[in-house]
Amino acid sequence: MFDCNTNGFTFETSMKKNIGYICFLLIIAAISCKKESFITSSNALLRTSTDTLRYDTVFTSVGSITQSFKIFNPNDKKLRLSNVQLMGGNNSYFKINVDGVAGTSFDNIDINANDSIYVFAMVTINPNSLLLPFIVQDSIRINYNGNTQFVQLEAYGQNAAFLRDVKVNTDTTWNNTLPIVILGSVTINPSVTLTIEKGTNIYFHADAPMLVQGTLKAVGEKYDSTKIVFTGDRLDEPYKNFPGAWPGIYFLDNSINNVMQYCIIKNAYQGAITQNPATNGNPKLSLNECIIDNIYDVAVGGSNSSINANNCLISNSGYNIFLTAGGNYNFTHCTVVSYGNYYLQHKYPVLNISNMVDNTTTNTVNATFTNCIFYGEGGLPENEILIKKQGNTLFNVVFNNTLYKLKDAEPATVNFIGNKLKNIAPLFDSINISDRYYNFHLRPASEAIDKGSNTGLLIDLDGNNRNINLPDLGCYEKQ
Repeated sequence: MFDCNTNGFTFETSMKKNIGYICFLLIIAAISCKKESFITSSNALLRTSTDTLRYDTVFTSVGSITQSFKIFNPNDKKLRLSNVQLMGGNNSYFKINVDGVAGTSFDNIDINANDSIYVFAMVTINPNSLLLPFIVQDSIRINYNGNTQFVQLEAYGQNAAFLRDVKVNTDTTWNNTLPIVILGSVTINPSVTLTIEKGTNIYFHADAPMLVQGTLKAVGEKYDSTKIVFTGDRLDEPYKNFPGAWPGIYFLDNSINNVMQYCIIKNAYQGAITQNPATNGNPKLSLNECIIDNIYDVAVGGSNSSINANNCLISNSGYNIFLTAGGNYNFTHCTVVSYGNYYLQHKYPVLNISNMVDNTTTNTVNATFTNCIFYGEGGLPENEILIKKQGNTLFNVVFNNTLYKLKDAEPATVNFIGNKLKNIAPLFDSINISDRYYNFHLRPASEAIDKGSNTGLLIDLDGNNRNINLPDLGCYEKQ
C-alpha cells in the first residue's frame, strides 16, 4: 500500500534541498558575474607606467632598442580599452606592439581588474639631409569609457656615414661633417696613413675593431666639440655606459708613427694596444692629452712595444696600463686610477709591468713614469703597482715624483726618485660611483699639488697652462 505521507515528506525534503542548491549556484553565478563585469563609468581609473618614452640618439637606418610601458587597470572590475592607436599610423617612424600583437590600431582590449598589459615600441629613422641631430615624435592614444590618454614617443635622430669592413689602401682623411659608424672592422694597411680631423665622432659596432698596420693620425683640440671620440654605437640606456661595447684600437707589427691627441677612447673591450716595436725606432704610439676610460680589459697596453703618453687620464678599467714582454715606455703627467663600480670591479693593479715573454724568455724594459698618479679604491688591490722581473736582461723602471698606492715595500728592481707620495689619497675633486660621476681634477688641499718637476710640458689635459717649475702630479694642473 502506497504511503502518501512518507513519500510526501521525502519529496518535500528533496525539493527543499534542490531549491537550496539552485539558490547557492545562482548566488555563486551572481558573484562571478559581478567580478567579471566591466566598469563602464567615465570615472574609471587608468594609469600608465610613464607618460613619455624617450630614445637617445638613434642613427638613421639603424633601429633602436625596444622600450615598453604598462597600462594598468586599478579598478575592481574589468576595463575595456575601446581603442589604442599609434597616431602616426603606417607613416610613423615608430612601431608598436600591444599585448603581444603588432600593428598601429587596436580595438576592444580587455584588462582584468587590478591587472595590466604591456605596450612595446621601437623606432627606425630614415636618412635625410640634416647634419645636426633632429627630433622625431609621435604618440600613442588610449581611449576608454569616453576618456582619452596619451603616451608620447620621442627620439633624437642622427644621420651618419656608415662604413662596413673598410680597408684603407691609400692615404685618407675622415672629416667631421657627419658621425662615422663602423660596421665590421676598419683596417689601415701598411705604408698608408688615415688622418682623422678634429671634432670627428666615430662609433664602432660590437664586432668592429680598428686594426692599424700603417699609421693613424688623430689630432683634435681641447674643446669638447673639437675632440675626437672613439666609442660604441649603442647610445641608448643602459648600453651607452657598458664597457666592452666594441673591441678597441690595435697597432700591429708594421705600424709606425701613430699620434693621438685630444682623443677619447671609451667603452671598449680594450683601448689602445701596441704590438712589437716600431720598425723606424720612433715610439709606435704617442698619446697626448687623451682620455681612455671605462675599458673592460686593458686600457693602454704594450707587448715588447713603445709608447709615449703625456697628460693622459687612464681611468676605471680592468687593467689600466699593462706592459708585458719588455719594451720602451714613457708616461708623463698621467693620472692612472680605478674605482670599483657597478660596471667594472676593480680587481687588478692599475699599473702592471713585466719583462717576461714566456717562462724562459725575457726582454729589455725601459719604463719611466714622471709626475704621475697611480691610485685605486673600492676594489681588491692593496698594491696599485705590480712589477714582475725575471732573468738578467736590462730592467730599468723609474718612478720620478709619483703619488702611488702600495701596501708592500717598493720593489728592489724599481728606482723611486724625487717626491714619493706613498699611500696618500690624491683628493680628487668629486667621485660619485652610484651616479657614475668622476672628476679627477685635484682639490686645493691635495698633496699632489706642486710636487712635480719640470718636464717641459706647458699645458695639462684641459689645455690649461702648467706651473713649469712646480707642476702638479697627474694630468690636471690646479688652476
